[in-house]
Amino acid sequence: MAQYEFSVSVATRYLPEQSDPDSHQYAFAYTLTIRNTGEVTAQLISRHWIITDSDDRVQEVKGLGVVGHQPLLPPGEQFEYTSWAVIATPVGTMRGEYFCVAEDGERFEAPVAEFALHMPRTLH
Repeated sequence: MAQYEFSVSVATRYLPEQSDPDSHQYAFAYTLTIRNTGEVTAQLISRHWIITDSDDRVQEVKGLGVVGHQPLLPPGEQFEYTSWAVIATPVGTMRGEYFCVAEDGERFEAPVAEFALHMPRTLH
């Protein structure tokens, strides 16, 4: 087991009520579960996202914490939050990382593997 490690899982969903396809606005919610899978209590300090639509337009998002929190996670504990993104195409991707600091002062990154944002195909 790594001493400093957060694992991240994600679930996404399309938000039709927040989207306006005629104006090229497609909204997606994503719920992230961040679990301290390491051996040392650590705090999530900031985030960095790269959001790409299917026309290769990139939005970069950086900021402190997640949804107003900088969760402190002892080993085995988890923090879950939901946020959202708007892109100009029905399909896109997100990837990024969290920057964390362990209680002993060690800094580490928790990468978030690329995940898809996609509008479900609707049948009429």
